[in-house]
Amino acid sequence: MEQQPTIWNPVAECMPREELLTLQLGQLQQTLMRVAENVPCYQGKFKEVGFNPGDLKDLSDLANLPFTTKEDLRLNYPYGMFAVPMRDVVRIHSSSGTTGKPTVVGYTKADLASWTELVARFMTAAGVTNEDIIHIAFGYGLFTGAFGLHYGSEAIGASVIPISGGNTDKQLMIMQDYRSSVLVCTPSYALTIADRMEKQGIAPESLALRVGLFGAEPWSEQMRVEIENRLGVIATDNYGLSEVMGPGVAGECLCKAGMHLAEDQFIAEIIDPDTCEVLPEGSVGELVLTSLTKQAFPMIRYRTRDITRLHYETCDCGRTFARMEKTRGRSDDMLIIKGVNVFPTQIEEVLFQIEGCQPHYQLVVERENNQDKLEVQVEVNEKIFFDEMKQQRAFVTEAEKKIHSALGLSVKVKLVEPSSITRHEGKACRVFDNRKN
Repeated sequence: MEQQPTIWNPVAECMPREELLTLQLGQLQQTLMRVAENVPCYQGKFKEVGFNPGDLKDLSDLANLPFTTKEDLRLNYPYGMFAVPMRDVVRIHSSSGTTGKPTVVGYTKADLASWTELVARFMTAAGVTNEDIIHIAFGYGLFTGAFGLHYGSEAIGASVIPISGGNTDKQLMIMQDYRSSVLVCTPSYALTIADRMEKQGIAPESLALRVGLFGAEPWSEQMRVEIENRLGVIATDNYGLSEVMGPGVAGECLCKAGMHLAEDQFIAEIIDPDTCEVLPEGSVGELVLTSLTKQAFPMIRYRTRDITRLHYETCDCGRTFARMEKTRGRSDDMLIIKGVNVFPTQIEEVLFQIEGCQPHYQLVVERENNQDKLEVQVEVNEKIFFDEMKQQRAFVTEAEKKIHSALGLSVKVKLVEPSSITRHEGKACRVFDNRKN
């Protein structure tokens, strides 16, 4: 049998850092020239700070340029941020916004080729080969997720089942009958599938699943363990966002020591989300990305709002690209309760350490008498839910103490009936903030 590669593109992914930095500088200079010539939004931004693309002589000069935000994309809806004429745009995607109209992104043929390449990289890093049957349970449509993984899978030579999202019973039937070996979906939907399997008495070992590629929402290491145990897969993380490319910006190898960020295609910075200052290497902060090769929709210093940290040591797998930690949440989704910053994943990590907790929860924030109160609603197994009041109270007390220890914040834990929290086939909705500003 032909040996499958463990690194899709060794020349790029294992590039010496000195060579990489030289490549980035040249690509950045070319990108800045193109946007200054073709994108009115950047023409205005550069004029405001008195910047000429020819002024950039070093990568550190990038920190002098203004940020791009989702508001810029909304103000230039739909095609105002495109750097090429529409005749060169062969694909249009968009992402749903929390307010207003969606953000619209475009791709040239070269952009689609780059996207395919980047997805093939992280899929190969996760152990996917041309022998696999890929079960893609992301929704096909304007969302970038399904298409990115689809074309990356085909580039590797794997078989693709484009089942899309929804209809969990059918998903399971297809997995059983078609012998799906790789599952692609959100981590929360992976647990929804695990729930349904257990209800139907389907044992993980009866399936052919061996690898799970999960992304599109933050998830904890505890959730990874839960998924791996209940589905019998190696669960890996990957990262992307429509505004910058889609999935493929970063992805884990089997070392599970952070997601390798495609630095030959993007420059990553970590900033303080409050002061917007660039932070030193190793700091936790908001990820800012600049695209280096995108033709249709280049982004300069795009504020992702995702909180993470980068590591620059060479990975044991041999890849030299920076490794990105799992996102800890979003700077704009972060809850501030009585002055304490809270991310859902922090609470999730605590809950997963308590025996009897189910992997489904939601956070409800209320303001009473000018005081913020956080209620953690968590599903528990039937034994605990129908247990005597004394045992239930002991369980709640333990959970509240552990959350307080982890966050330094007092919360109310409420037990809810098994299967009562809405299951999500896309991104899970964890937070319900009912405070009136």
